[in-house]
Amino acid sequence: MQPLPLENLFLLDIETVSQAAGFDDLEDAWKDLWTEKSVKTLPPDMTVEEHYARRAALFAEFAQVICISTGYFRKEAGQWQLRIKSFYSANEAEVLEGFAHTLAPMQAKNSKWTFAGHNIREFDLPFLCRRMIVHRIALPSILDFQHLRPWETPVLDTLHLWRFGDFKHFISLKLLAATLGIPSPKDDIDGSTVGEVFWRENDLPRIAAYCQKDVATTAQIILRLRNLPLLQPEQIVIVE
Repeated sequence: MQPLPLENLFLLDIETVSQAAGFDDLEDAWKDLWTEKSVKTLPPDMTVEEHYARRAALFAEFAQVICISTGYFRKEAGQWQLRIKSFYSANEAEVLEGFAHTLAPMQAKNSKWTFAGHNIREFDLPFLCRRMIVHRIALPSILDFQHLRPWETPVLDTLHLWRFGDFKHFISLKLLAATLGIPSPKDDIDGSTVGEVFWRENDLPRIAAYCQKDVATTAQIILRLRNLPLLQPEQIVIVE
């Protein structure tokens, strides 16, 4: 792995939920669209309604972004510090606009940023771009990868780093952290329960805290892959 400077990494993680609390809450046209999409992959023992509850949050056409957590490394008194900030709201446009407005001054300050995260190449970044287009939010230039070759995109993905060229291999953030001896971030909720926490409890701060832990864990994995010391709790700062 050719190491990029830590100070040029912009860590990212998102949390998504379905557009509606349940399949029955969808308009009839969207019920039909979901059924058409899921019928070919629907497990034999699962209904369309159950499949929506379990899978809709993974598809940008049927889901929404409720939280984006970002992080970057900065040296303070000779030690690395990870600073994390989250954008979260039940109003998806507010989340996306807050994030987009952060990118412009960030890019103006440093033209060498590289997005970093776990499975962000195939999930987080494309998902954000699609939802921004849905809301007619202009894509920040730093997110416009369409004209770039895959190896030219400014993305460092820990999933791809761990593959070492084996593109059949998939590993979750939780398993990779455990494999590398990093404490698991999954000490409260996990991806499968985010929708329940959002729709039943409306507890966005709890979801944001979970998302921030994923950013911190990804940062620790990057340090571990480079054989660098892990961050101590006091080196991880949440910025309001």
